[in-house]
Amino acid sequence: MKKVLLFLPLLLALAACGTINNSTAMKPGQTAQKFHLERKQVLAADYLLFLPEGYGADTNKRWPLILFLHGAGERGNDVWKVATHGPPKIDTATINFPFIVVSPQCPDGKIWSDDLLLALLDEIETKYTVDTHRVYLTGLSMGGFGTWNLGLSHPERFAAIAPICGGGETILLTLARDFDRAQLGLLKSMGVWAFHGAKDPTVSPDESEHMVSALKKIGCQDVKLTIYPDAQHDSWTQTYANPELFAWFLQHSR
Repeated sequence: MKKVLLFLPLLLALAACGTINNSTAMKPGQTAQKFHLERKQVLAADYLLFLPEGYGADTNKRWPLILFLHGAGERGNDVWKVATHGPPKIDTATINFPFIVVSPQCPDGKIWSDDLLLALLDEIETKYTVDTHRVYLTGLSMGGFGTWNLGLSHPERFAAIAPICGGGETILLTLARDFDRAQLGLLKSMGVWAFHGAKDPTVSPDESEHMVSALKKIGCQDVKLTIYPDAQHDSWTQTYANPELFAWFLQHSR
């Protein structure tokens, strides 16, 4: 009994040491907690839809699709403002435009939501005869930022993207090195053609340059940047007027 009593202080000391060593990450007054909430999400948007000439004539034919994201100036609740610039403004009838074009409107005071855009894309791909291997994403200014963000976060959905006078989070590409091989392969195989005006006073061309440079650092090769030497913020008019952009889209398939 005496031997047990003699060893008791030693055992208590060892137990105390074990407690301290297992709690090195703990801070006084701080505890670890969990949060969980399930909430219904309502996603809704008005959008302009263009169906190419001949759509529906052959029910087996699948058509390439362009998802267009407008800039901050076209936000609101008048969906026809979306046709101020970009693909919705193009005189598609004169050039036999071969794409389905979906142009949603962002509400006032908001920026583009990936959840909304992906849900809309799902709806369109279900409702219309879309060639899901040839889905393209483009946008200008605020829509250029939205294009970078959505395209780099979900490269599995797009064969190619064309962000105009926008920018993005290069951290998305820094973290891409931690992607699994399949996901990184999808990112590397997505075509990227960015555009910017050299004299843009609203969004610096450095924004596009940083994104393109970051893509190249992780091994993306199908990526290029066009800088218009005399253009200011409006670098989209000559971009969307150039048929080479749309021919370039069609060269890409997922």
